[in-house]
Amino acid sequence: VQLQASGGGLVQTGGSLRLSCAASGRTFNTYAAGWFRQAPGKEREFVARISQRGGLTYYKDAVKGRFTISRDNAKNTVYLQMNNLIPEDTAVYYCGLHLDYNNLILASAVRVWGQGTEVTVSS
Repeated sequence: VQLQASGGGLVQTGGSLRLSCAASGRTFNTYAAGWFRQAPGKEREFVARISQRGGLTYYKDAVKGRFTISRDNAKNTVYLQMNNLIPEDTAVYYCGLHLDYNNLILASAVRVWGQGTEVTVSS
């Protein structure tokens, strides 16, 4: 499986962006999917994850109520809707896959990475 992320950009505080991560291959629906982010000078951190069929989701506390993760297995794509963005959300965002939903919380556990898409939130 290969991943291609898109949708990043420059937005003002309070704005919204929708990130997409498209997967190649026929096994996308066997993977839990997640979004991580890495700010300059910081380690890559977990943001959100979704189970294989989309019935389970989990978020980093700092983004709860503002971000929504979803997936469309027919399109082999996972999304991250980001609303009410703040400067602290500025980072490069990465999508990642793991066969075990519960293990998709540490960057070190991710088995498949996409390239990042940069999000910049201006104050």
